[in-house]
Parts: sequence; structure tokens; C-alpha cells
Amino acid sequence: MISYILYSALTVFLYMTLLFIISLAKKDNSIADIGWGVGFILVALLSLFLESGFEIRHVLVTSLVIIWGIRLAAHILMRNKGKGEDFRYAKWRKEWGKYFVIRSYLQVFMLQGLLMLIISYEIILVNSSSKSGLNVLDLLGLMLWIFGFLFETVGDLQLLKFKRDQNNRGKIMDSGLWRYTRHPNYFGEATMWWGLFLIALSIRYGWSAVISPLLITIMLLRVSGITLLEKKYKGNKEFEEYAQKTSSFIPWFPKKK
Repeated sequence: MISYILYSALTVFLYMTLLFIISLAKKDNSIADIGWGVGFILVALLSLFLESGFEIRHVLVTSLVIIWGIRLAAHILMRNKGKGEDFRYAKWRKEWGKYFVIRSYLQVFMLQGLLMLIISYEIILVNSSSKSGLNVLDLLGLMLWIFGFLFETVGDLQLLKFKRDQNNRGKIMDSGLWRYTRHPNYFGEATMWWGLFLIALSIRYGWSAVISPLLITIMLLRVSGITLLEKKYKGNKEFEEYAQKTSSFIPWFPKKK
């Protein structure tokens, strides 16, 4: 297990350093967001091939990570096309001034790499486990993952379609899944990682994998997700009205005025 983590750490370090070099050439740190999902794919494939034989659970978890990572990277790439650097990174570029390069490397790419490695723990744990057949927990985990994946995918597509309509410029998305939660994409994202955790529970020490979904959920709720994004809409009356009646994370029926 230790060797799996060390190899994964080296892979993540080299990968994030490469992304950093590309970001300098493009003058756009948004490449970190596009590369986020791909990094997990690299860790999943590495830990899969480090095992001498492919067990069905290993292949299942790796396949789910690949599907999620490709979809997320493609979505962010399509969403960011022609829009320049994300507002968060553009803000930091101005604030960090002459220290931008070193702070970008450490606070954006290396920090994301560390978080990536910690969240990948449940993937590494499963792929380094001894062989055993699938059970009820694997099935429940798969079902929860599929639910989360569909929730995130549909939410992203609904928002993308909404924003492409010029008549919606400056308006707040409050229909479809966005009627029941202000962040269906974040909810779906967290749900998928909890699904992988249920699969990890099927193996020895699987309980320790709780660090993965717990960390990604905290990040989405309090760090780089909801908290940071909603600051952008501070003072927006339409969003404030939407927020008062709509759940911030877990889907629920809108409050009646």
C-alpha cells in the first residue's frame, strides 16, 4: 500500500508541475481545473497496473474514475472555451503581483496536487487490495455513483444550455435540477465520491477511505465550491431571492414565499 501511495505521489507531482509549465506558457491558470479530473485518471490507472492481476472491483472503480474524469475535463474545457482565465485565478494574478509564479505553483498546482492525492486514497486503497468478489456494498456504491454522475451531468448540461441562450444573460438559473438545489453539480460530485466509499467498505480497512469523500464534500461546501462561487453574486437581488427559497446543496423542494 505504501509503495502505491509513493508512486501516486510522484506521478501527481510530475503531472501538476507539467500543468504549471503549460499554464505559464498560456498565461492561464484555468488549466488546473481542466486537468483536475485527468489527474485522478492517472492515479487510478497507475494503481490498477501496479497490481499483478486485474480484479473486478479494481476495474470497476478505475472505470468509474475514467468516465467521471473525462466528462469533467471535457465539460470544463467546453465551458471555458474563448472566455479567458477564470475570475478566481485572474483575481489572484493581480493580488499576488511579482510573487504570482511561485504562489501559483505552490498554492494552486501543488496544493491541488496534494488534495488530489488525499482524495485519491480510496481509489488507491481499492486497487491495492487483495482479490475478492463483488458484494451488496459494491452494488449500492455503484448505484449511488451512477445517481451522482447523472445528477452532476444533467445539472451541468442544463446550466450550459441556459447560458447559451442570449435572453438569459445576467439571469439566475432556477429551473430543472437547479430548482431543488443551487449547486446540483457539486451535490452530484460529492455523491459520486461517497459511492466509491461504499465500494471501498467491501475491503479490509475500507473505513479509512472516508477521508476521500469527506474532504471533497468539505471543499465543495466551504472552500473552493459554494462559498467562493456565491461571493460572486453578493448583492445580486435575484440571486438572493433564489437563495432564500432554494437549498444550497442537498436537493429539496423550494420554500414557499
